[in-house]
Amino acid sequence: MVGVLTHHWAKEGRVEEAGALLDGNGQAQSRAPGFVVRYSLASKSDPSKLSSLVVWDSEAIYDAWKASPERAAAMAGAEGLWSRPPESERFEVTAELGASGTSRS
Repeated sequence: MVGVLTHHWAKEGRVEEAGALLDGNGQAQSRAPGFVVRYSLASKSDPSKLSSLVVWDSEAIYDAWKASPERAAAMAGAEGLWSRPPESERFEVTAELGASGTSRS
């Protein structure tokens, strides 16, 4: 599995609009093949910073999502919301520990 951590910085006065767009993108992701889970994160130190951690079955599946018309539709108009370019990094998921203490690796 691959985890993708992405940071977005919304322009002043557009944080709610940016959050709504990212939530819509998350809804579209949740319907895509190979989607596992998505966490939306709000920075405690920078109110303009909206981040997400999305887990996919594989990098190939994530790459297919990035190139999909569904993603393009979900993110239409996003460029005008950001005060700086988004930053994204991929991680290999090496283990998972749930609240019950069960693990999967």
